[in-house]
Amino acid sequence: MSIMRFQAIIEQDEDGYFVVDVPALQGCHTQGKTYEEAMSNIQEVVSMCIREMKEDGVNIEARYPEIIGIKTLEVAV
Repeated sequence: MSIMRFQAIIEQDEDGYFVVDVPALQGCHTQGKTYEEAMSNIQEVVSMCIREMKEDGVNIEARYPEIIGIKTLEVAV
Protein backbone atom coordinates (compact mmCIF):
# COMPACT_ATOMS: atom_id res chain seq x y z
CA MET A 1 0.00 0.00 0.00
CA SER A 2 1.38 3.40 -0.96
CA ILE A 3 0.68 6.80 0.57
CA MET A 4 -0.64 9.62 -1.63
CA ARG A 5 -0.73 13.27 -0.60
CA PHE A 6 -3.49 15.68 -1.58
CA GLN A 7 -4.27 19.23 -0.57
CA ALA A 8 -7.72 19.93 0.85
CA ILE A 9 -9.65 23.17 1.16
CA ILE A 10 -11.70 23.39 4.34
CA GLU A 11 -14.42 25.99 4.83
CA GLN A 12 -17.12 26.49 7.42
CA ASP A 13 -20.56 27.21 5.95
CA GLU A 14 -23.31 29.47 7.29
CA ASP A 15 -24.80 26.58 9.30
CA GLY A 16 -21.47 25.80 11.00
CA TYR A 17 -20.71 22.66 8.99
CA PHE A 18 -17.15 22.06 7.83
CA VAL A 19 -17.00 21.54 4.06
CA VAL A 20 -13.92 19.87 2.57
CA ASP A 21 -12.91 19.80 -1.10
CA VAL A 22 -9.92 18.07 -2.72
CA PRO A 23 -9.32 20.04 -5.95
CA ALA A 24 -7.02 17.39 -7.45
CA LEU A 25 -9.88 14.87 -7.48
CA GLN A 26 -12.89 16.22 -9.33
CA GLY A 27 -16.11 15.74 -7.36
CA CYS A 28 -14.22 14.73 -4.22
CA HIS A 29 -15.83 16.67 -1.39
CA THR A 30 -17.76 16.11 1.82
CA GLN A 31 -18.81 17.80 5.03
CA GLY A 32 -19.15 17.20 8.76
CA LYS A 33 -20.68 18.84 11.81
CA THR A 34 -17.22 19.05 13.36
CA TYR A 35 -13.75 19.52 11.88
CA GLU A 36 -12.81 16.01 13.01
CA GLU A 37 -15.89 14.48 11.39
CA ALA A 38 -15.24 16.33 8.13
CA MET A 39 -11.60 15.17 8.05
CA SER A 40 -12.61 11.58 8.74
CA ASN A 41 -15.26 11.77 6.00
CA ILE A 42 -12.82 13.19 3.44
CA GLN A 43 -10.40 10.31 4.08
CA GLU A 44 -13.17 7.87 3.11
CA VAL A 45 -14.26 9.92 0.10
CA VAL A 46 -10.69 10.27 -1.22
CA SER A 47 -10.22 6.49 -0.94
CA MET A 48 -13.45 5.94 -2.89
CA CYS A 49 -12.46 8.48 -5.57
CA ILE A 50 -9.03 6.90 -6.01
CA ARG A 51 -10.51 3.41 -6.20
CA GLU A 52 -12.96 4.53 -8.91
CA MET A 53 -10.23 6.35 -10.85
CA LYS A 54 -8.01 3.25 -10.80
CA GLU A 55 -10.93 1.13 -12.03
CA ASP A 56 -11.44 3.63 -14.88
CA GLY A 57 -7.72 3.61 -15.76
CA VAL A 58 -7.14 7.28 -14.81
CA ASN A 59 -3.53 8.29 -14.07
CA ILE A 60 -3.75 9.74 -10.56
CA GLU A 61 -0.08 10.82 -10.28
CA ALA A 62 -0.57 13.39 -13.04
CA ARG A 63 -3.37 15.10 -11.13
CA TYR A 64 -1.59 17.15 -8.46
CA PRO A 65 -2.46 20.85 -8.72
CA GLU A 66 -0.79 22.77 -5.92
CA ILE A 67 -2.85 25.31 -4.03
CA ILE A 68 -0.68 28.41 -3.88
CA GLY A 69 -2.85 30.46 -1.57
CA ILE A 70 -6.22 31.86 -0.70
CA LYS A 71 -6.72 35.62 -0.59
CA THR A 72 -9.66 37.70 0.56
CA LEU A 73 -10.67 40.22 -2.11
CA GLU A 74 -12.51 43.46 -1.60
CA VAL A 75 -14.72 44.49 -4.51
CA ALA A 76 -16.79 47.65 -4.79
CA VAL A 77 -20.32 46.89 -5.95
